Amino acid sequence: MRTLTPKFLFLFLCTFLLAATSFAQGTMTTKAPEDKSKRPSPPATVTGTAPGGVAYTIDYSRPSVKGRKIFGGLEQYGKVWRTGANEATTFEVKQPVKINGQALPAGKYALFTIPGEQEWTIIFNKTANQWGAYEYKQEQDALRVTVKPSKTPSLVEQFTISSDKKGNVTMAWENTQASFTVSK
Repeated sequence: MRTLTPKFLFLFLCTFLLAATSFAQGTMTTKAPEDKSKRPSPPATVTGTAPGGVAYTIDYSRPSVKGRKIFGGLEQYGKVWRTGANEATTFEVKQPVKINGQALPAGKYALFTIPGEQEWTIIFNKTANQWGAYEYKQEQDALRVTVKPSKTPSLVEQFTISSDKKGNVTMAWENTQASFTVSK
């Protein structure tokens, strides 16, 4: 029968203590999940069903105007915008759809826009999970559609995406709105 040497016991004990300390430090430094509702631009979800039973979900964050000039100011014309705040806005469908008559496969997409004075480009990008538009890559676009923006009847303080029963999705902020249609 073999006996354990003091050297072996010492090395075993050191290894055990090192592992236990590493584990304890790892669990002690783990952050609790962030409560996104407490952000200055809180999250929101829009669910809609277009004619023909086409269901879609849009997750986004809602920044506020706070006295700033938004389009042509904070959000420059001709530049890709995350279409909200924080993480990129996402658009998800479980079946193929048409956006303004153009085919979009089922999936989850980052929803970006390029605001302009006379027209907006609405982008459905295959890289859904990204922060803002910092890592946006045009070669990942699944679909782009062009729409005409219009003036809102009154100031929209907090960025808002809405949907109606006809599948019209409207994005409104400050004094501007732009819409697209989801259909089967």
